[in-house]
Amino acid sequence: MSLNQRSASAAPAREKTYFEQQREELMGEIAMSFEQVLANMNKLNRALEAVVAVGNEFSSVEALWSQFENVMAKDEGEAEGKGEREEERGEDGPVKSEGE
Repeated sequence: MSLNQRSASAAPAREKTYFEQQREELMGEIAMSFEQVLANMNKLNRALEAVVAVGNEFSSVEALWSQFENVMAKDEGEAEGKGEREEERGEDGPVKSEGE
């Protein structure tokens, strides 16, 4: 009977080897690093969402400038076309010299 008690209580928690201790320590460090990476990724995601939100606020301004640019390009094209037709006909217009 004393032999059974001895073996039951003598099932010692065996001591961990140096490798196992180092492995547990490194696993803990890796887990903490992953938590930091996750926190930083969440922070980056929030910053990117803020940038996109600010960019979306300028969409109406961008559309207005695009429309202005298109109108100006169209007017400029019409003016150039009209000027070329007048020169072909010899109508009133400034005489251009070769040096200009």
